[in-house]
Amino acid sequence: MQGDKGMHTVPLGDTGEQVSAMCLGAMYFGSRNDEESSYLLLEQYVGAGGSFIDTANVYAHWAGPGWQGGESEALLGRWMKDRGNRDWLFIASKVGFDMPGVERGLTASQIEAECDKSLKRLGTDTIDLYYAHVDDRYTPLEETLEAYARLVQAGKVRYIGASNYLAWRLEQARAISRAHGWPEFCCIQQRYTYLRPKPGASFDPQVAVNDDLLDFCDARRDDITLLAYSVLLSGAYTRHDRPISDQYAGPDTDARLAVLRAVAAEVGVTPNQVVLAWMLHSDPVVIPLIAASRPEHLQENLDALDVTLSADQMARLDFASG
Repeated sequence: MQGDKGMHTVPLGDTGEQVSAMCLGAMYFGSRNDEESSYLLLEQYVGAGGSFIDTANVYAHWAGPGWQGGESEALLGRWMKDRGNRDWLFIASKVGFDMPGVERGLTASQIEAECDKSLKRLGTDTIDLYYAHVDDRYTPLEETLEAYARLVQAGKVRYIGASNYLAWRLEQARAISRAHGWPEFCCIQQRYTYLRPKPGASFDPQVAVNDDLLDFCDARRDDITLLAYSVLLSGAYTRHDRPISDQYAGPDTDARLAVLRAVAAEVGVTPNQVVLAWMLHSDPVVIPLIAASRPEHLQENLDALDVTLSADQMARLDFASG
């Protein structure tokens, strides 16, 4: 059934912060989405009560000829200046992947130099949440975490997060931070959707959620929050022109799709909305990143906030397998 919950907030790790239950992904704002359409989508999200916006220094250099990275941050900076709304937004950005003129990595010099560039593009003094965008096995975690600690100490960053990390690396980072009294990763942003990748599937350089990470987040539920990207598989749940990728193909996906569609029919909503609602109802909660290029698609995502799934429906979704 559908209720009337609207945008609510959930805890972000052990930070004491309450953030929007859905985070708006701004990857293609300022590139594939021009300024006018980007502004429209941002206004729609904040109009629905949202304030948690996700970007990165690399977004979106691959979007087309002439893009170099930084377009998304720069667009957000212009929008926040035009609207005068920076103070009540929670802005997340990232560093670590390569882009024109910048090598992949998380050395201290890379982190600190890219943070300054991101702050300038965003037109702000502080990034609320600054992610290590991809694990760097060639740089000691101590160096990476100490650099983040200096940024927090300087007031340039409030909290730090990780993305595309394995669970054991998160636990290693946690131990290092605690030993030195440095800030800890408060969240992990990972590729995650209702369908489960088949054994051995790779999304390199992206890292998909696995059972180890889910167990880790459950055990550390008071310390670290899971955020999900690529939640709707670029429309593959509902669009015939967007087939589900081979990494998910198999009997398990067939079984889970059947249950997903059955629940969607029972509730009277779209499969996309059930996927989002399933995350919002999960224990521990998962924060989905939503992204859209058109207002009607964003509205479909936002309407999932008002979808209520029964305990029976959640159990059927959770345990579906093939």
